[in-house]
Amino acid sequence: MTELELAQRLGVALAVGALVGAERHWRDRAEEDGQRTAGLRTYTLIGMLGGITGALEFALRGTGGGPPGLVVVGAFVVFSLVFGLFQYRERQAEQSYSVTSVIAGMVTFALGALAVLGDMRLAGAGGVVLVAILASREALHRFVEALTFTELRSAIVLLAMTFVILPLVPDDPIGPFGGVSPARIWTLAILVAAISFAGYVAVKLLGERNGELVAGAVGGLLSSTATTVTNARRSVDGGEADKLAAGALGAGLVSYGRTSLLVLVLAPSVLTMVAPPLAAAGLVMAAAALWLARRDTEGHGATETANPFDLRKVFQMALLLTAIAFATRAAAAWFGDTGAIAVSAITGLADVDAPVITAAGLLGRGLSAETAALAMIVAVTSNTIAKAAYALMLGSWRFGLVFAAVSAVALAAGAAANFGTQLLGG
Repeated sequence: MTELELAQRLGVALAVGALVGAERHWRDRAEEDGQRTAGLRTYTLIGMLGGITGALEFALRGTGGGPPGLVVVGAFVVFSLVFGLFQYRERQAEQSYSVTSVIAGMVTFALGALAVLGDMRLAGAGGVVLVAILASREALHRFVEALTFTELRSAIVLLAMTFVILPLVPDDPIGPFGGVSPARIWTLAILVAAISFAGYVAVKLLGERNGELVAGAVGGLLSSTATTVTNARRSVDGGEADKLAAGALGAGLVSYGRTSLLVLVLAPSVLTMVAPPLAAAGLVMAAAALWLARRDTEGHGATETANPFDLRKVFQMALLLTAIAFATRAAAAWFGDTGAIAVSAITGLADVDAPVITAAGLLGRGLSAETAALAMIVAVTSNTIAKAAYALMLGSWRFGLVFAAVSAVALAAGAAANFGTQLLGG
């Protein structure tokens, strides 16, 4: 390590300490000088102390003096005891039991040592995260006070499904026509649960007026079909149909945008043929979603969701989507190579990305630009019709009618735009 690099690393250690100290000093800014145990200067010195300790450790490694880590560990233990003692005296005088400042001082020391001995970028990022956590005390306290046991349990279940159970589920498909992967079924269950939970959180944070629209847009980034099915189920359970329909339409709008982006990246030569109908249909969905989200429905108050997601219904929806995907693969296998259009129409019942990517990959390899563009539009149309059917079958009567009616108008607008594009092109 050169002298210049050592100076840079010590500078990061100082900066981390100063950053933490600024937050601690600001929080106790009303105290008189000498009345606070640690402020800007103290935490800056703590970061410097950690950096110098790391530099001493590095120097002793070069001379072979003592076991590795002895200086850092010893200094850390002594510092923690001394700093903890002073904090204890201050807390006794204030009749307070907070240990946050002690932990913050220990972390600042450790980050200072890391800046010299390890990755100084990681140390700097750790300092920013530490200050963000310290500065968010009031917001975090309000969040925990407002948190219910049902919400906490649902979050734990969702995390366990994702990080504990999913890695253990086999990924190899079972059965004919490409089979069904247990891991895919479980991933769909996680996706449906996550969409429901995101909707619940968005509604709670943003209110019934805007929450469902935001949640639907987020869900559309993952799966507009799953979002539509989820919102349809929620409308049967008492959710406000217009707001849930706005969320499902928002998901459809995002899906159209994602399809346009795929075409732009994978097959830019057909973008001028695909973009106009998608844009026209998307404008209809955007206008309807905004109107439904912002209108006040007479006789309906704010909806109180008792549970962010019901596991039984989550798995029912995951199995339904899996069955549809399997059926479309089987039908595609039966059709063979009779035409990319028919295959796109079938696979579009469950997913849009797959037929769009497939058509883009075949472009120029036996598939003309006109046929590829038509296959993509047919896939989007098929998926829109399928979602309208799911809404009618699985949702409340109002949710189904509203979503299906807007979808029909959107498809009509897309068809008109496509016809106009063909006339201009011809």
